Amino acid sequence: MSFTLSILDQSLVGENENAETGIQHTVRLAETADQLGYHRFWVSEHHNNPQVAGSSPEALAGYLLAKTNNIRIGSGGVMLQHYSPFKVAETFHVLASLAPGRVDLGVGKAPGGLNLSTQALQEDYQASRKDFSQKLVDLKTYLTEHTNELNAQPIPRLSPDMFLLGGSIESAEFAAKLGISFVFAFFINGDEALLKEARETFQTYQKAGTRQQFLLAITVSVAEDPEQALSHIKQKETVKVSFSDGRKLNVTSLEDAEKLVKETEKEQYNIHVQKTGYTAGTKETVHHRLTELAESYDINEFIVLSPIVDIDERITSITLLKEALDQDQTNQIPINQEVNV
Repeated sequence: MSFTLSILDQSLVGENENAETGIQHTVRLAETADQLGYHRFWVSEHHNNPQVAGSSPEALAGYLLAKTNNIRIGSGGVMLQHYSPFKVAETFHVLASLAPGRVDLGVGKAPGGLNLSTQALQEDYQASRKDFSQKLVDLKTYLTEHTNELNAQPIPRLSPDMFLLGGSIESAEFAAKLGISFVFAFFINGDEALLKEARETFQTYQKAGTRQQFLLAITVSVAEDPEQALSHIKQKETVKVSFSDGRKLNVTSLEDAEKLVKETEKEQYNIHVQKTGYTAGTKETVHHRLTELAESYDINEFIVLSPIVDIDERITSITLLKEALDQDQTNQIPINQEVNV
């Protein structure tokens, strides 16, 4: 089964590096991905995290569009709870006017950080989770409807493609009903039963005649030595914190979860540890694993997230993976070498 490869990069900051270097490495990776023929290159939004430099995907995307030629560039994603949908639409309309047909707008429900950064981002207004659905509806309206008195200028010739990022059945259903594409965050929650139900739900509710897609975001590490590839997978679990008011937040460790609930004080909560979805190994075995997932869940495009901090090894990983896809070696894969979850 054939599928398309895209990239999500978080602008990782290595030991003895600074955030500026992390951003520069993202630029280099995007240029390489463009040359290799990857379909999309997305950048993430994280706040107050010294290990992740990408805090403003809309700013970084503009620079990446200028530094690349063919690859689609976008956000993976803008954390809409912090922002005005109208302003987000204006920003991405500017980008789409600068690079017609090459701009994606991925939107996430998460805050992208813990309480301190969330409070700083929302200090001028009270944002609540219950209004996220309406904000997403408003954002889509500003991006696609231009006959009202209020328009998000400039109106580009080609509107940005819009995606909802999430890891739940409810999010998959909402995206399908709204008429936008959905990216399942398998790299956060690697539960295949949940993936299967989200895929079926999306297919049930997606609108006929639209270009909606169901994409899978997965952590991938590729190297000539399978053990070296596996050594880059440091995070095999994430932690979901569910609050009594319905909020659900994913964090990277139990330490972060405990910090989060401590800052939230007396609210009732539940902590659940979940396995991440990843594949690591040689280019043949990783390509085989992606093919299995594509066939099992009808996936036409993967968003590949690399956890490799060293930029040269990160570039090697995406190069080897693209070689495997281009060479179509699926039927010659030594399955016994595969290392994945």
